[in-house]
Amino acid sequence: MTKTFKRIADRLVNSPRRLWGISFLLFVLLGSAWSVSTPMGGSPDEYAHLVRAAAVARGQLNGTEVMVKHQVAGMDGQFAETGVQLPEWYRELSTRHTCYAFQHWQSADCAPALGTSEKIVEVTTAAGRYNPLYYTLVGWPSRIVSGEPGLYLMRLASAVFCAAMLASAVVAAAEWRRRGIVIAGLLAALTPTTLYMGGVVNPSGPEIAAGVLVWSAALPMFMAPDRALLNRRLLRLGIGGLVLINIRPLGLVWFAGAVACALLLTQRSAIRMVVRTKATWVCAAVLAASTGVAMAWSMAHPDNSVIEIPDWFTPLNAARLTFDHSLIFIHQMIGDFGWLDTPAPAITWLLWPAAVILLILLALCFGRPRQALVVIAIMIALIAVPVAAQSIQASKLGMVWQGRYLLPFMVGLPMTAAAVAALRVPSGGLPWRRLIGWMALTLTVANVSAFLWTLRRNAVGAGGSFFIHPAHWSPPGSWLLWLLVYGIGTTGLAVIALAGDRAPTPPATPRPPADGERSVRPVGHRPMSPVG
Repeated sequence: MTKTFKRIADRLVNSPRRLWGISFLLFVLLGSAWSVSTPMGGSPDEYAHLVRAAAVARGQLNGTEVMVKHQVAGMDGQFAETGVQLPEWYRELSTRHTCYAFQHWQSADCAPALGTSEKIVEVTTAAGRYNPLYYTLVGWPSRIVSGEPGLYLMRLASAVFCAAMLASAVVAAAEWRRRGIVIAGLLAALTPTTLYMGGVVNPSGPEIAAGVLVWSAALPMFMAPDRALLNRRLLRLGIGGLVLINIRPLGLVWFAGAVACALLLTQRSAIRMVVRTKATWVCAAVLAASTGVAMAWSMAHPDNSVIEIPDWFTPLNAARLTFDHSLIFIHQMIGDFGWLDTPAPAITWLLWPAAVILLILLALCFGRPRQALVVIAIMIALIAVPVAAQSIQASKLGMVWQGRYLLPFMVGLPMTAAAVAALRVPSGGLPWRRLIGWMALTLTVANVSAFLWTLRRNAVGAGGSFFIHPAHWSPPGSWLLWLLVYGIGTTGLAVIALAGDRAPTPPATPRPPADGERSVRPVGHRPMSPVG
């Protein structure tokens, strides 16, 4: 069976176009499964992003500022939201989830039906200050189809957008000579949370997918330089950076961090080759211009919210509290769904870190000191970045940090560890095929378990039947259908990881000297000693 899967995988990866097409289809299946099996309004703040997308699709890039009383992490405040003109039924999106969100025993069947009033009224959204790029790409279905079907189409548009970037990352991973372990590292980066956010309308989805694409392009560009592949790597880096920088202001930080880590791992000849390529400067100019536009948008749309910060919530206490929540943030990066009220099962939280830790240990054991230090630095950032960010934001925003905010950068941890292992671990030192096979199987089981557990929570509640029967709520087409679709998607990605390594490029055969031409010995060549 394994040999059959390997033959299939080898045929896939030997054609970049075929590999991109199959990977794209698999990611669309995974994103669609999350899109359809998540109750409408059942993902974090999605109603605000749906309203923002529908408004942008109607040309409303801005709106009137409306101060709304709200509470976040136990802190009251006046939040600056944006009022836009939309059909009246959009108002109902903000309350559809309230009967089951944060009540894990309650299934999603209690949500009221969506209204049908097309009367134009003012609807407020907390996402009105966000860069409109993402919302332009996903909001257009709302102009074609009204009501809940249009909302599902917006989710699917987001899933397709993310799938295109992730498929390009798979092709980039397959370009390594030892591609099996690199693809396995990419799969370890695609946590259930990453796939879940890609299937709903939320800028975190494309932000994380763009982070994956940036890392997949930057690492081989400097660690495994190849002039023939440089332009396509620059294109991937440019597209990923363009999306990442134009999602949130922190995107520029994540992009700079990924490129900086890749530069620290570079080979000597790589920088010279990159700098001397004209496409590099074109890419840099586009990214610089994009950064300027993104910063101008952020400066022109400040957050005027006023939050009542308690006296005890000092920057130091915020840092301490964030440090204490480090394990919670790690869990959120792996799998915590709904309104962060639907944690993945224990098997997911056990198996997924095990696969990542295995890659890290390979990198630390076999990597050079500089490579090991970069891996360690990324691990430190897992704890240090939220602590620093939360302490800086404490006096204005309160306790708002979530694990998914760091994922666009943190996906680089398993990807970097896998890249170091691909370069440094001796080819005959480990049973590679068996190792990659077990890792792919582990990640597949963990991924499907997270999806099934979330389906169960939505269908019967956390205390309902383990076999989801009878289902009180069911997604369009039945939960069993989408579980099968998700299983096909994850299994397909696991099969791709089993592809054999690329054969090394043979050295060029020297041309024999022509008649009358004296043979020239290459510079630095010394004939082998008879005794050596």
